[in-house]
Amino acid sequence: MTYVYIIQNKNSHRIYIGFSRDLKRRMQEHWKKKGKDWMLVYYEAYRSSQDAEEREEKLKYHGTSVANLKRRIKHSFL
Repeated sequence: MTYVYIIQNKNSHRIYIGFSRDLKRRMQEHWKKKGKDWMLVYYEAYRSSQDAEEREEKLKYHGTSVANLKRRIKHSFL
């Protein structure tokens, strides 16, 4: 499985969108590099890495995709 995920900084409320085949390992890398102020807000699982990469790109570079997702999961964000 490949995961598309969104993490958010607890202090600045900034978000980061990424993808990984090992979400647990990737979160540990973020915490080590960026600090424990980042929390997992949302993730999607895909069997196809290509589908996951395309979804990540849509969320990162097409404002309406991330805006729609933010509206759908609005209570999950800080």
